Amino acid sequence: MRRKQLVSLVVLIFLTWNILMYYFLVSKNPTKGIDESVSNKIKWLQNDIEKQIRDNEKLLEDLRQIQEDTVKKEKGNKLKTHGVKDTDPATHKIAVLMFSCDRTTVSRSLDSLLKIRPKGDRFPIVVSQDCGHKPTSDVIQTYVKKEKGLVTHIKHPNLTDINLPSPKKKFKGYYKIARHYKWALDQIFHKFNYTAVIIVEDDLEYSPDFFDYFSATYPILKADPTLWCVSAWNDNGKIGMVSDDPELLYRSDFFPGLGWMLEKHVWLELSPKWPDSFWDDWMRHPDQRKKRVCIRPEICRTSTFGKKGVSKGLFFDKHLKFIKLNEKPIDFTKKDLTYLIQENYDPTFHQTVYGTPLASVTDVIALRKKSLPALRVQYSTKEEFKSAAKTLKIMEDFKAGVPRVAYHGVVSFMRSGQRIYLAPPEGWKGYDTSWT
Repeated sequence: MRRKQLVSLVVLIFLTWNILMYYFLVSKNPTKGIDESVSNKIKWLQNDIEKQIRDNEKLLEDLRQIQEDTVKKEKGNKLKTHGVKDTDPATHKIAVLMFSCDRTTVSRSLDSLLKIRPKGDRFPIVVSQDCGHKPTSDVIQTYVKKEKGLVTHIKHPNLTDINLPSPKKKFKGYYKIARHYKWALDQIFHKFNYTAVIIVEDDLEYSPDFFDYFSATYPILKADPTLWCVSAWNDNGKIGMVSDDPELLYRSDFFPGLGWMLEKHVWLELSPKWPDSFWDDWMRHPDQRKKRVCIRPEICRTSTFGKKGVSKGLFFDKHLKFIKLNEKPIDFTKKDLTYLIQENYDPTFHQTVYGTPLASVTDVIALRKKSLPALRVQYSTKEEFKSAAKTLKIMEDFKAGVPRVAYHGVVSFMRSGQRIYLAPPEGWKGYDTSWT
């Protein structure tokens, strides 16, 4: 960057000098005009200036290319030190698995996905349909024909009913979903033999940089054994509660879902013990998570329009419809994301959070310390967390003791343009699974 600035300064000085010379020569003949000798000198200066501009434009372009190549090389070297040999996102082939049932509006989700999918076959789409709903099947088939091999339609063969005792009958839909997930993911990794998959559902829409996000984070997922997923979702990602910076990415102990990437080796671990129902909460349990974490964005790369479903619209009107979908595309493939690797991330994270001034919930609500860019609100008990979360209007529930989006117990969000860290005392010892 300094070399670029230096070249620009030299060019500016050169142009200024030549312009002064031009006006000096013209001023020598204010009334009689410019004689032939002076005219020739001016033409020479003009040609020389134009040539110098062209040369310097090429030099600046060369410098920009050198800078990009240097960043790419440094990024590759950093990843290679963590055991990743292939660091070029353009070589990664990642399947997209879309779960569908009886929504003909699957077309809306497919249209949103196809609109932003890169050309080529790097992101083949597999639509797995349960329920045996023919109108939905017909809609999916139109995309299979139109996309010529880049969209595949598979159908869950087991449509039998699931017999449950009376108290559990109301949860039958969740049992069917878990059964479908198990079958479809086995197809992706065993039949189609993909090494990674992005899992989506038929009621999602996607940000313009959805694929860049997953392309760029895939090498990080492969590099860091403490990671087990990348998610496009922020549970507290409502309008007014996120920064305007679409580049911000985080590590999270909470499994978010709603557009997430999984590697084959993790599925081979999970598949044999896959649960009968509520698969997402099952994944959040310590026995499955094993202290592994996910990458998640500040601003969501997916949003949902599925008000009606198995959950009967739970949280949609009060929460989900207010989630902000990123509209400012970021080419993450040109960013150095190695800061997300645990050994790079944790020291900076802890220094940032616990270097932030303490404040009470009342201070935050009353904007008493509005001049500060960030504040830390401390909690020590489950009740203190839930009370603070409710007042600050973030998600207040726990899953296996982990608050939504938390990392090392810390929940980060925006309020009135100010960064807030809802955090346990320094020296946090881990999650308490009884907080649920």
